[in-house]
Amino acid sequence: MLKQLELNFKPGITKEKITPRSGIAIYAEFLSKLGIDSMADKDMPFPGSNRGYKSSSYIIPLMLLLFGGGRHIEDLKEIIEDKTIRELIKIKIPSPSTFGDWLRRIGRTGLSRFKNIIREINKTALSLDKNTEYTLFIDPTIIEADKFDAHKTYLGFKGYRPIIATLNEIPIILFHEFKDSNASGSDVEALKEIFRLAYLSGKRIKHVSIDSEFYSSSVIEYLNSKNVTFTISSVKTSPMIETVKRIDNWSIFKTKDSIATDRLIGEGVYCLNNEAFRIVVLKWIKKEANLFETDPYCYHVIATNLDIPKEEVIYEYNKRVSIEGVIKELKIGIGLEDIPTGDYYANSLFFAIGVLVYNTTVIMKEHLLPEEYRTKTIETIRWSIVNIAGRLINHGRRSVLLLASTVDKLMLYERMRDSCFIFA
Repeated sequence: MLKQLELNFKPGITKEKITPRSGIAIYAEFLSKLGIDSMADKDMPFPGSNRGYKSSSYIIPLMLLLFGGGRHIEDLKEIIEDKTIRELIKIKIPSPSTFGDWLRRIGRTGLSRFKNIIREINKTALSLDKNTEYTLFIDPTIIEADKFDAHKTYLGFKGYRPIIATLNEIPIILFHEFKDSNASGSDVEALKEIFRLAYLSGKRIKHVSIDSEFYSSSVIEYLNSKNVTFTISSVKTSPMIETVKRIDNWSIFKTKDSIATDRLIGEGVYCLNNEAFRIVVLKWIKKEANLFETDPYCYHVIATNLDIPKEEVIYEYNKRVSIEGVIKELKIGIGLEDIPTGDYYANSLFFAIGVLVYNTTVIMKEHLLPEEYRTKTIETIRWSIVNIAGRLINHGRRSVLLLASTVDKLMLYERMRDSCFIFA
């Protein structure tokens, strides 16, 4: 007979002021020093009555939820029921059932205002960064969501297709646009907004590597006018393919380590709406033949104004793979692969709040935490910094949070709090 296992403890309830997520309080204090709560109350739409909750009472809890690892709006009850955290952060939190209504209501009227808050935080991040010149990466991503207002993606399932713009030197999300899955093409106004933000921060974008989403003569003309180098994945239209077929300078493409690949590389010149530019092309034999296509090759075409060897153009464009890490952190780390409602505008605002959580996490890693945390994911930060038990005790008008951890963690918390004052 197998011996029955019995745990040698008995669970119970304590009335002591204890929290399992002490790091949430540090993050909330950081958000306050950045001024996010005051900006939200000043710039976002006001409640319908004097008895209504201010916007910060919705935005800050949602940010704490996503930062702490919550995935659904109903997970807010974990913060609401944590009386110690609520006492530490001193914020009134509405019932979780009202958050969906707030997102739907404010998503239609307040999204542009909330994006202004993101811009202000990005200006702070850029002003504190030591770099003066940056490389911009832009890429779309797909979020699967079987929601009422979602459309089918080209992959066959319903969802959304946000556009993400980030920097190579500091991985903040400088611009984003939450889009329907069947929406295509982006206006040059998005680039103008990004360049305007860099200019206002005293910075300069020197190079742009972007997806075919932005392939247009107006984008190329704008980038040339700004004296910016670019590599853009080109749309393979019939005229483009005809130009590619006329290239006669093909050679074997080699990696940076001089390893030969199964691809050939060539270059030429193409003109799009009277805007001429250089193209660098990779071609390789199709693995499977198609009865309806006579061309045996696949092509990857890069539009560029770089004056470097054609192989270097490919290497430069391939650097944008780093944006995949940003997108992964945004979707999996922050939890934006889970869209909360069936309303497009509500989801747009929720996604924007997640972007702000991501950006503030990057700023925190850059300026509040030791250098070894720069490359850590938010999941690692939760495990090592956020999920630390603490006991709150009050001495007169002074509160003390006692950590159930090591002296090193206490010193780290003190360092983070002291560093917050650079934003005050």
